[in-house]
Amino acid sequence: MRVRLEDVARATGVSPKTVSRVLNEEPSVKDSTRQRVLAAMASMNYRPSPAARGLAGNRSFLVAMLYNNNNNPASTYLAEIQDGVLDACDAHRYSMMACPLRMRGQDFMRRVDALISDHQIDGVIVTPPLTDYPPLLQRLKESGVPHASISPVHREGVIGVCMDEQQAAKALVTHLVELGHQRIAHIVGIANHGASRWRLAGYKDALAAAGMPCDPDYVVQGEFTFGSGVVAARQLFALPRPPTAIFAANDDMAAGVMWAANERGLKIPRDLSVCGFDDTPLATQLWPPLTTVRQPSKEMGKLATLQLMEILRGRGAGLLIQVPYSLQLRESTAAVP
Repeated sequence: MRVRLEDVARATGVSPKTVSRVLNEEPSVKDSTRQRVLAAMASMNYRPSPAARGLAGNRSFLVAMLYNNNNNPASTYLAEIQDGVLDACDAHRYSMMACPLRMRGQDFMRRVDALISDHQIDGVIVTPPLTDYPPLLQRLKESGVPHASISPVHREGVIGVCMDEQQAAKALVTHLVELGHQRIAHIVGIANHGASRWRLAGYKDALAAAGMPCDPDYVVQGEFTFGSGVVAARQLFALPRPPTAIFAANDDMAAGVMWAANERGLKIPRDLSVCGFDDTPLATQLWPPLTTVRQPSKEMGKLATLQLMEILRGRGAGLLIQVPYSLQLRESTAAVP
């Protein structure tokens, strides 16, 4: 038979109300009591009814992760963030739903309103570029729905998680400079994406620090997709003096560069050094393995959700946490021949 809340209360010698407070993570329960109740739940394999729990607390215990659905198949980054959000939700017995939205869609606000009213979500995790989309942020504020942001551009008064992507990109391009490369190209990500802005700025910072000009012919627009990496690389290879190194703004575009290089008969890294950004699983599945920046996407999803939980559980206002980056120097980059 299904274990009931009353069974847990009886086994631990507390009231059903106390068990309910533990379930809802209310701060009014002594830690020793909380641990005793949690241990009993685990040993008895107690699974609370989501519907009953929601009615008791007048909450849905549901967190929505919003992302911009721009038909971009390069969603390893989003998948890793989602895994982190799920981990944090599971730890606090919340459910999570992933919600694709189209920033340019005519029904954008209608879909947001439907999400808030139909599902009665407790909170929201917002991923870039939605993190800085004013209509969405204003509607969440008007509706009283708390949110945490992943990598926001505007950071004043924001909770969530971020990384110094500009400094990370600068360090990566500096690595190419130190290898002797002087013709270094950059494939930019989606135009309205904060990551695109920071990584381009880091690229320019590294060139300026090395006393090298930023040739506009070596800066090509991409879309964070494998296909856009292929197209951009072909454009760069067609230049009278093609680059000896290419920094793509994410790993998927870097993979596209490597495909286009192979199409042209170029050997990596003998003829061309290639690096990306994010250190997704793809980076070590390529041959040669890709030099890139490790952005702890899963950890960022988890940390942002934990900051949101601080608000939902009445524990505090939440913080904006900055996580460290690290360079992953692998065999796709080498000194100029």
